[in-house]
Amino acid sequence: MHVVAVVALDGMAGFDVTAACQVFASARLPDGSPAYEVRVCAPEKATAFAVGVRCFDLRAPYGLADALDADTVVVPGVDDITAEAPPELLDLLRAAARRGARIVSICTGAFVLAAAGLLDGLRVTTHWDTAAELARRYPRVEVDASVLYVDHGRLLTSAGVAAGLDLCLHLVRTDHGAAVAADAARLAVMPLHRDGGQAQFIAHTAPVADGASLQPTLEWMERNVHRPLTLDEIAQHANVSVRSLNRRFRLQTGTTPLQWFLKARVRRASVLLETTDLPVEQISTLSGFGSPVTLRLHFRRQMGTSPGSYRLAFRSVPASTPASTPTAPAARSTALAPPVPVP
Repeated sequence: MHVVAVVALDGMAGFDVTAACQVFASARLPDGSPAYEVRVCAPEKATAFAVGVRCFDLRAPYGLADALDADTVVVPGVDDITAEAPPELLDLLRAAARRGARIVSICTGAFVLAAAGLLDGLRVTTHWDTAAELARRYPRVEVDASVLYVDHGRLLTSAGVAAGLDLCLHLVRTDHGAAVAADAARLAVMPLHRDGGQAQFIAHTAPVADGASLQPTLEWMERNVHRPLTLDEIAQHANVSVRSLNRRFRLQTGTTPLQWFLKARVRRASVLLETTDLPVEQISTLSGFGSPVTLRLHFRRQMGTSPGSYRLAFRSVPASTPASTPTAPAARSTALAPPVPVP
């Protein structure tokens, strides 16, 4: 079984520690068995330590040595980015990287990975509020504060708080496919899928205080990816002007309506590739691309591979037959969490 070690040291963000545990521990394979073994590891497993802003203590059931053979090591964010990381943790991360383990940071955990020398020459991300300091302190690291997470395969970094959940669910999807990740997302009551390239919610200007949520419109767009929706149609559904629609999309999703719609089409195609044996021609129609050529073009741009290669790599459940062809709305249930407000 894939072992995930979540490092928990004094001063680390409590949410990051527990969120990673929640996602990986709740993931279940199609037969109901656990997808991961999760270990919370601390320097001294019998000693209580403060987490985050010192609002509670935890006792870890595992010591740092128990992370040595983990397949994935997760480093949560740290409260004080000026504090030096414990040498034993840096040694652990270097050893894990040498043997090929997957190393993951959440939020300011990127400072720990950088201190271990694991980020040199790589494009990474962290919380937007600390990105400039990470870049200043580690000039060999390319810091991108505009995205939710960056995946280099064996080394992944994420932005703050909720982006850590996005990254953990991305790993579940990578390891076990869309259906397993969707179930984990439902248990975590997560919103619609956000990919790593989506913008962080950087505080350039304050959002409008009208309490309006685009969630109903996002769900409607997901159900209608097979249709050629226009900006006017989307704005009409949201009951706003096109100008207001663009502004609200930028505030609530970090992108434009049409860019979000294009990503939703690619998501639909990826789910159908993972969960059915439908031909690419039919998938291109159900996902709104119209032709296999257009599907392949946009799929490669977003996913970095072809639909055929993606199907070979990620189809994780028995495929359906063409006789059970899903309609566009029905396929949505295999990939999306239940409706919750977009943050």
